[in-house]
Amino acid sequence: MYFTKFQFNPVRQGARRLLSSPHALHAAVLAGFPDPTPTEAGRVLWRLDQSQHDAKLFIVSPTRPDLTHLAEQAGWPTREDTWGSKSYQPLLDRIEPGHRYAFRLTANPVRNTRAESGARGKPYGHVTVAQQENWLLERQERAGFSVSEFAGPNDDAAAHDLVVRDRKLLVFRRRETEITLRVVTYEGTLSVTDRDLFVHALTHGIGRAKGYGCGLLTIAPVR
Repeated sequence: MYFTKFQFNPVRQGARRLLSSPHALHAAVLAGFPDPTPTEAGRVLWRLDQSQHDAKLFIVSPTRPDLTHLAEQAGWPTREDTWGSKSYQPLLDRIEPGHRYAFRLTANPVRNTRAESGARGKPYGHVTVAQQENWLLERQERAGFSVSEFAGPNDDAAAHDLVVRDRKLLVFRRRETEITLRVVTYEGTLSVTDRDLFVHALTHGIGRAKGYGCGLLTIAPVR
């Protein structure tokens, strides 16, 4: 597995086009791989971290991408630090139960309705912060981690070290279809409870809409 970081030049026309369309950015990311098919080791995951004057693309993938085309269209083609990749395996190999990390995850928290036949129905995005927090907390055990807790205002209350930010509704077109996604970014700290499940979450993603910049969980050690 590889971890790749790309720095956009947001004043360029090509960058503005990609930053405004998850579908276009999805195609540009996959164009960096001869074969982006998911493998047993993992799949191509990406996330856009964007502020008013800065935009960075993070990718985790089974093979090393070539983002020369992105640098030419939307980065700084003559700067060596526009993008770079490194092996993700050393980080994965160090993970053990009990390790504590700061994390960031952009996700598409949804609930699935049930059709009259009992089959899974249409997914609907969670709207409130409480719903969106619960969506992640309901998935922490199967993803091999536990979001950290700390004492609340009352002795018998506990709160999770979890912040929901950058809540937005993305509306874009994929060919003739209009796509609507409700996405949020989670930040906080967690502890690993199951190494294999946690590594799977890091390399295969969490939740839906992985092709549109959701599902990539990134971590940093807490000292």
